[in-house]
Amino acid sequence: MTLMEFLSTHILKSYLIFKRLVMKKITDETYFKALNLSLKNYKRAIPCLLIDLNRLDTNINTLKATLPTAINFRLVVKSLPSYNLIDYILKKTNTHKLMVFHQPFLTDLTSKLNEKHDVLIGKPMPIKTAEYYYNNLPKNSTGFNPYQQIQWLVDSEQRIQEYVDLAKKLNQKLHLNIEIDVGLHRGGFMTLNALRNALSIMTLDSQYIEFSGLMGYDPHVVKLPYIIRSKEKALQLANTFYQECKDLIKKEFSSLWSSTLTFNGAGSPTLNLHTSNNSPLNDISVGSCLVKPTSFNIPSLKKYQPACYIATPVLKKFKGTTLPALEKFKNLLSLINSKNKISFFIYGGYWKADYCYPFNIKENGLFGASTNQTMINTTKKSILEIDDFVFLQPQQSEFVFLQFGELLPIRKNSIQQPWQLLKNN
Repeated sequence: MTLMEFLSTHILKSYLIFKRLVMKKITDETYFKALNLSLKNYKRAIPCLLIDLNRLDTNINTLKATLPTAINFRLVVKSLPSYNLIDYILKKTNTHKLMVFHQPFLTDLTSKLNEKHDVLIGKPMPIKTAEYYYNNLPKNSTGFNPYQQIQWLVDSEQRIQEYVDLAKKLNQKLHLNIEIDVGLHRGGFMTLNALRNALSIMTLDSQYIEFSGLMGYDPHVVKLPYIIRSKEKALQLANTFYQECKDLIKKEFSSLWSSTLTFNGAGSPTLNLHTSNNSPLNDISVGSCLVKPTSFNIPSLKKYQPACYIATPVLKKFKGTTLPALEKFKNLLSLINSKNKISFFIYGGYWKADYCYPFNIKENGLFGASTNQTMINTTKKSILEIDDFVFLQPQQSEFVFLQFGELLPIRKNSIQQPWQLLKNN
């Protein structure tokens, strides 16, 4: 390739990238202007959490096209803590499998789930919490059996024994799923010998305990710096240990082996790495990628679209930026930074979220963040006015969603009936 050909190729690539960015900005502006108009015509104006159902549907279809038929999809409740939202996704994906991380959510769901649902607890629960759950089961039931349809996660021999004792106390058989450490080092059995000892305990108390499978979470695979370990090597090590654990069960504990065992793992960051027959998993947990908060803007999820936004109204608008005790420097602040030429105060703030529209808005760092009224700045070119809405994209869904009393689903810019959050106490 000649120098001219090389330059021409790179200039063309740069032009195409620039063109895509410009087109995306135009598309985003049209999108948020339409949302702003819908919200201004809504019955009230307070900070709200929007779920774009059209984008959610697109993400669901992307997920369905990704997962092989041999792998079950399990919805992560903590990432989508609204039963209406959960039910919507379960129906669209034709699954009944859930992963739950929080006892209040489990209790709330117990009164809503039916005999088809399968719940895997996503972290080892203190035995007092499990006992509290069983001692406070909802009186109304839709067919869900809390003894047969929940897999409690255990990460140590002590925890296994605690659940054995609880099962005896309840006079019920409980299902236990074993957490294994596939490289994240956040807990779980790290060696085959440790797993062997754990399985031995389970065989001794088969009257009260049923082994239901394994869980090994592997987000480190795509988050490790390449200089420390490549994604390919990290995945190989994780999958090899997982498969060795499965082989151990099949060979040395054949009485515990079953075709119905749950071999869970992955998550939004690594789900695309478990789409081949080489994966030891038959059960993948996914949640966040379906609404795609900003912390999931990673290469492995580039096909997914943001589907959740915070929208909050503008309460006040001022020319320039006036700060306490710095009134004399108002004009200087505008000279230093053109974004200080206009200031606004929005309803609320200090969310774990990133401003996304209008473009180029920034929170005023000198004034300081506030959960009551936050000062934001922009240039003179801004078209933002009082009662318009500012849009932010949550950095995560599991915590941010819970800061709002309800979710507002939207379809084609039309606001639907609000969706309630799961009970959190």
